[in-house]
Amino acid sequence: MTLLDTSVWIQVFRQHNPVDLESVVPFEEIVVCLPVIQEILQGFRDEQAFRVARDSLLAIPCVESPLDQNLFSRGCRPLPPRPSRRVHRPLGVDCLIAACAIRNDLVVIHQDRDYSALARISSLRQRSLAGARI
Repeated sequence: MTLLDTSVWIQVFRQHNPVDLESVVPFEEIVVCLPVIQEILQGFRDEQAFRVARDSLLAIPCVESPLDQNLFSRGCRPLPPRPSRRVHRPLGVDCLIAACAIRNDLVVIHQDRDYSALARISSLRQRSLAGARI
């Protein structure tokens, strides 16, 4: 199963030249989680587009619904320090999404450097589409 990050969904929902999701992953292998749905829906300004996106996303199997306190705590843990260089700090919601993926043994497909950083310090399985022609 595959959890698509918000960065990929943004490419799917854009009006001009949207990403063909089937070229990335078979649709029946896609799941969502509540933090991704929240991030996506917060970006809509048009009410009709919001409703279409909401209904579409809620029709996809959802993992970790609702998020429990243990998962939330795992997603909020600080990253270990790297004394010899500046540390990139992933966004909190990306940490929650990664925790959902790890707990459910999912691959996160993304266009966001946070997941590559998280994969270096955890068991997160991820695939970046950054720079790929999709």
